[in-house]
Amino acid sequence: MISENDVKYAAALARIHLEDDEASRLTKDLEKILDYINKLNTLDVKDVQPTSHVLPLKNVYREDRIRPSLTQKEVLKISVEQQEGSFKVPKVIE
Repeated sequence: MISENDVKYAAALARIHLEDDEASRLTKDLEKILDYINKLNTLDVKDVQPTSHVLPLKNVYREDRIRPSLTQKEVLKISVEQQEGSFKVPKVIE
């Protein structure tokens, strides 16, 4: 069983301020969650294979091919501003 003091203690660890009515409501909610988990623990799952996804996933790989790319001069043609062969952008970190 979870007590209201447990909820307040966990909230204090997480640095969350709870009013008394919130702690009371959360205690009831957590009790319901723990009851549900206890129900799930009673299920027989010995024949169920563990899964990480409901659907089978497969990575799609493509073959790497060397292709020609744009030159630095061609790329810099589309830039608004450039400086010493690079894009010049506004400072975003102070």
